Amino acid sequence: MNNCRPLILISNDDGYHANGIKTLVSFLKDKADLIVCAPESARSGFSCAFSATTPLRLKRRHNMGDVEIWSCNGTPVDCVKIAISELCGGRIPDLVIGGINHGDNSTVNNHYSGTMGVALEGCMKYIPSIAFSSCNYDTEAELGYLKDDVCKIVDKVLAEGLPKGICLNVNFPKMPPFKGTKICRMTMGQWVNEIVKERHPRGYDYYWVVGEYRNDEPDAEDGDQWAVNNGYVAITPTKIDVTDYEIIDKLNSWGL
Repeated sequence: MNNCRPLILISNDDGYHANGIKTLVSFLKDKADLIVCAPESARSGFSCAFSATTPLRLKRRHNMGDVEIWSCNGTPVDCVKIAISELCGGRIPDLVIGGINHGDNSTVNNHYSGTMGVALEGCMKYIPSIAFSSCNYDTEAELGYLKDDVCKIVDKVLAEGLPKGICLNVNFPKMPPFKGTKICRMTMGQWVNEIVKERHPRGYDYYWVVGEYRNDEPDAEDGDQWAVNNGYVAITPTKIDVTDYEIIDKLNSWGL
């Protein structure tokens, strides 16, 4: 590695072989030293989960030219932890990036997303961190049109940094042209009709977790969901500290 260049650690929740992570590497390999450590297979929905009872294994991969690629049998968070400990040669990454995810991680998906888990783990280690997601769910989609926006955001974070405890959740509309970029808050919504019950031929019930997303603020123009639905790149600054400071005095008044 060239210590004169920034070091970027990249992971995802779609797996080391995913089109999105390959695309991200192609965007950034000429501007930074890259280490990629990503799950060996898809880990969508793993959020900040880590492996407490299963030993981790690393395997060197060679599917992105001369970029250093490793797969891990664990979660996205495991990948960040083990990469910083074992793969970075004692350097602390200048930036941690999750993505590019195949699917929307705006609104409450923020809390479920393994892509966001990558960024949150980096953020908890006081490393500037970004999660990139595309609303295009096609796993083979050509995402080259995201290059200018991705590079602009990465360059700005490398130059300016981010406050401790803050990472960026960036979501791109499904297809260009984009109308611009909006700095947004997280839209409130929820998943409904999440469980489908089936009857197995051997006489027992089993269940699929499925669901439909319901946007509870469809007209909230300051929200990330409105932004991506209306052609804007949505950047949502996300905090590690989830304390609601406004209610502390009220709870103190309960005399608990």
